[in-house]
Amino acid sequence: MPSKPKQTKVKSTTTKDDEQQALPSWPALQPLVTAADLTFTILLPDQVLTIPRLWTAALCKTYVSFLATLHLVTTPGKPKKGNAVRVNDRYQINDPAFAERLWSDTALKQLVEHPTIDGRELNSDETKHLWGGEVLGLNNNIRIYRYSAGQFFDRHFDESNNISFPSASSPSPILAKTTWTLLLYLTSCKGGETVFYPEPASKREAVPAPVIAELEVGMALLHRHGKDCLLHEGREVLGGEKWVIRSDLCVRR
Repeated sequence: MPSKPKQTKVKSTTTKDDEQQALPSWPALQPLVTAADLTFTILLPDQVLTIPRLWTAALCKTYVSFLATLHLVTTPGKPKKGNAVRVNDRYQINDPAFAERLWSDTALKQLVEHPTIDGRELNSDETKHLWGGEVLGLNNNIRIYRYSAGQFFDRHFDESNNISFPSASSPSPILAKTTWTLLLYLTSCKGGETVFYPEPASKREAVPAPVIAELEVGMALLHRHGKDCLLHEGREVLGGEKWVIRSDLCVRR
């Protein structure tokens, strides 16, 4: 079993600069695939799920062209103390309207609120247990990642964050927390796989094989984070570019 790095936790933050940025004019989310034509694929039960073809190849191509016009900042090769080594180009914005579009305009909301796992639709209690509570939607903090050849994200854990979730039905935000990471892959490339390292149930058991999420255009990947997060990494890109939209599932605190 790989030893756990001492500096592996990654916490999403929203700065004053994020809040003051002009919001992007995101392209329309069209064309889309309906929820009836989509399903969850289990990479690791109760830990890592994917939704192949959540976005069409045409929509992904449109977004890659648009995202390339944003002001992406290259992360430093030497991270701050407590952070994993991450070398990529990124853009971050706090955009409640786009988070809501990404949640409600696509099939994501329907699939998450009424998940079918292994051919069986979960009941309401099972759904809350799976996602860690009553799902409200996606984190307003939207992150865009571009990994070019030679760039990677070393082994780390994603932390859970307490946030204030805006509500259309209430003048006050809802107290919420993030429970699952959402990664939406817009391209495929050589290398760049997301790899998870499960731990054995006991010291006497063999170390489980790594769980590898191959990049597929338009695929969404959801994995638990916070105290239940698995050690994972984004392998080095060996050719082409890896574009990702990142957010998180939010549940009521």
